[in-house]
Amino acid sequence: MSEMLEHVARNRAYWDDLARQYVEAGERAWAREEPVWGIWHLPDAEVQVFPEKLAGKDAIELGCGTAYVSAWLLRRGAHVVAVDNSEAQLATARRLQRKYGLDFELIHGDAGAIPYADSSFDFAISEYGACLWTDPQRWVPEAARLLRPGGQLAFLTNSFLMALCMPPEDGVAATERLLRPAFGMYRVEWPGTAGVEFHLSHGDWIRLLRRSGFDIEDLIELRPALGVSSRYSFVTVEWARNWPCEEVWKARKIQHKLG
Repeated sequence: MSEMLEHVARNRAYWDDLARQYVEAGERAWAREEPVWGIWHLPDAEVQVFPEKLAGKDAIELGCGTAYVSAWLLRRGAHVVAVDNSEAQLATARRLQRKYGLDFELIHGDAGAIPYADSSFDFAISEYGACLWTDPQRWVPEAARLLRPGGQLAFLTNSFLMALCMPPEDGVAATERLLRPAFGMYRVEWPGTAGVEFHLSHGDWIRLLRRSGFDIEDLIELRPALGVSSRYSFVTVEWARNWPCEEVWKARKIQHKLG
């Protein structure tokens, strides 16, 4: 067995410790019939993260946490596999599987190295999972390997703009000032936290997705509705009404390369 990468090991310990804080949120999300996305709970009818037709499709969630997204996929007729780096998060997912009678495979492992054959899936998704906590140079090519030609990838993560405006202090909301250089941002370790995040510019995301064999179909910058609230301290509703704090990328694996 190969040695676990440093950021994978750190994020495993970090999320095993944080998992208990996400139990209630996971329970609420599992109870929902209709998907909602991001910290502002935008309905899928508005954002359209899921493909229109999922029945009979093979889907994989990359960094599933409590696996509520996978539960939503299963309820729409997909055959689902869910991967997460945290065994503590998966323990909640297993309990909720039993509670709701929804059975799908849960894999404890690194989303940058998944034990499935090439071209095993039609759809891959990550909501604040691998897309934030796994090195993109590993998980994006891995997603491309796992997808069949024409397969779709969707991921939701923090916006690059917000990352530029985040103070170094933990628990302090994004400001209206740029606080760090845009060039060279990639791996980010916030002071006072043990986890490792990855934040890419739009140009870097585009180049990586294209190099990995994807056509980019959409980039949606999410905006909260008036009157909503959030339990997260890193951004205010007022800030997010003016500038995007979350973004959804949609891409499709190229079916035939030219040349």
